[in-house]
Amino acid sequence: MDATPEQTPHGPQGPHAPSAPHTPVLAGLGVGPGDERVYRALLAAPGSTFTALAAATGLTEESVRGHVRSLARLGLLTGAADGTERLTPAPPDVALEVLALRRQEEIAHARLAAAGLAEEFRAGRLRGEGSPVQLLRGREAIAQQFFQTQQTAKSEMLILDKPPYVVEPLRRQDTVQRERLDKGLRYRAIYDQAGLDGPGRVEATRELAERGEESRVLADVPLKLVVADRKVALVPFVLPSEEEILVLQQSALLDGLIALFELLWQRATPLWPAAPAAHAGLSPDDELLLAHLRAGLTDSAIARRLGVAQRTVERRMSRIMAVLGVRTRFQAGVRTTALYGHGDDCRPGRGLTER
Repeated sequence: MDATPEQTPHGPQGPHAPSAPHTPVLAGLGVGPGDERVYRALLAAPGSTFTALAAATGLTEESVRGHVRSLARLGLLTGAADGTERLTPAPPDVALEVLALRRQEEIAHARLAAAGLAEEFRAGRLRGEGSPVQLLRGREAIAQQFFQTQQTAKSEMLILDKPPYVVEPLRRQDTVQRERLDKGLRYRAIYDQAGLDGPGRVEATRELAERGEESRVLADVPLKLVVADRKVALVPFVLPSEEEILVLQQSALLDGLIALFELLWQRATPLWPAAPAAHAGLSPDDELLLAHLRAGLTDSAIARRLGVAQRTVERRMSRIMAVLGVRTRFQAGVRTTALYGHGDDCRPGRGLTER
C-alpha cells in the first residue's frame, strides 16, 4: 500500500503529489502538452500505475489513460495494459530521435507534394488555364509577396534597386536579406546611383557586401526588379506609387527580364571588393570613399557624408591614385573595377570614371 502523503502547511507532499508543470518542449515532434506531462511523470517514476500517474500529474485517471494510448502510438511507452499493470517509458534519447526522424520524413514528403502541386499549377497555365502574369494590388499584399519570395528562394536573388522606396522600410528589407545571406543564398544587386545618395545607404551596402552580396552601381537603372531562382519575378506595374506589381512565372517575358539584368550587370561598376583586402594599399576608409565616388557623389557631398572637409577628400583621393599607380580618376576607376570584379568581364559604369 502506498504511504499516506505527508501533510504540510503548503499541502500534500510525497510521491503522489501533482508534479510542477513544465514548459512543453516536445510539441515540434508531435507530442501534445498532456502527453508530455504524463511522459515526464513516467520518466520521474518508471513503473507507475494509471492511478499513480493521475495523482502525480493532477489529471483524472480517464485522461491519463487517453494520454497513455497516445504515448503508445508515438512509441514513447514500452509497456501499457490494464489499470493494474505498471507502465514503462521508452528511453527518451532513442524514442525522441525516432520521432525526430519521422518528422523529417514527413517534412520531406510534404515538400515533394508541394513540388508536385507547383508542377500541376505550371502545367495548367501552359494548357491555357491560367496566365504566367499575375497582378497583385495593395501594399500589404505586395510586401508579403516580396518577403515570401526571398524566404523561399533556394539559390539566387537578382535585384535591380532604385528609388522611390515606398513599399517597405529599408531596415526590414536589409534584415531579411542579412538572414538569407547568412544561410548561403546568393544575392546580386545593381543599385541606381540616386538610390545610394541617402545618408547611410553606401555604408548599408558595405555591410551586405561583407555578408556576401555582390553589389554594383549604375546610373539610371531602368526599373525595379526582383528575381528569385530565375523562376519568379516581381516588377512594379505603376511608378512611383507601387500600389500594383506584376508577379511573373517562368515565361518568355521572365527570360527577357533576366537577360536585361545580365546586360546591366556587365555595364555596372562593382561597389566593393570581391574579397577582403583586394588591394593591400587600400584601407577600409579608402574603399568607403571609392564606393561614394562610384555612387556618383561629388567631392563636396562625400565630405558632408563623412564629416570632413572637401580638401581632405581631395587629398585622400590623390593618395589613393598614388597607391593604385594611376594619374587620373578615370584610370583609378578602370584599375579598381579590375580589382573589384566578381569573376566576370565588366566595364566601369558612370560614377567614379566620369568626373
